[in-house]
Amino acid sequence: MSADDEAPEPDAPAGTDDEDAPAKLFGEWEVTDIDYADPSTERYITVTPIAHTMGRHAGKQFQKSEISIVERLINRLMQTEENTGDKQKVMRITRDAFDIVHERTDENPVQVLVSAVENAAPREETVRLKYGGISVPKAVDVAPQRRVDQALKFIAEGVYNDSFKTPTDAEEALANQLASAANDDVSAYAVNQKEEKERVAAAAR
Repeated sequence: MSADDEAPEPDAPAGTDDEDAPAKLFGEWEVTDIDYADPSTERYITVTPIAHTMGRHAGKQFQKSEISIVERLINRLMQTEENTGDKQKVMRITRDAFDIVHERTDENPVQVLVSAVENAAPREETVRLKYGGISVPKAVDVAPQRRVDQALKFIAEGVYNDSFKTPTDAEEALANQLASAANDDVSAYAVNQKEEKERVAAAAR
């Protein structure tokens, strides 16, 4: 038997198994196997492990729906006087809020966010139509993409209202909003705003 035949097989390179593993959001949250309860908004709620795309979507109309719903939430939360442009700060708030959500619900916070957006997305709203100089409210269906936009807006407004000039931290307020909206709790600001919009629309049919 030759020396080559007696030589042991080389070990597999370290990390070979990890290279095929899917990336995780913030390094810890899975973005696969997300359940969607609303088929109309599913194509507009994109889930990716990337939370900061450096504004690559900004140059094309409606391309915002192709970036992660987490980054869209972060961008919405930045639209306040205190957090404008400070994306790293808002990303830290979101990361901490996800940890709080996981501790409370023992669920993937990405799944909780998707459920919250679906529950806070209004299906009807009103527009103003003019008939002979008279403005009349009219109920209309909301486009799926606008439904997602409105849901993110309501969640961000609820976080701002709960945390601005109050003892509640922003991450705690965000965790409260996400957990409550995911449970379709009408006491959550986002769900309450959705119900109000649909109530007004129902009266204008």
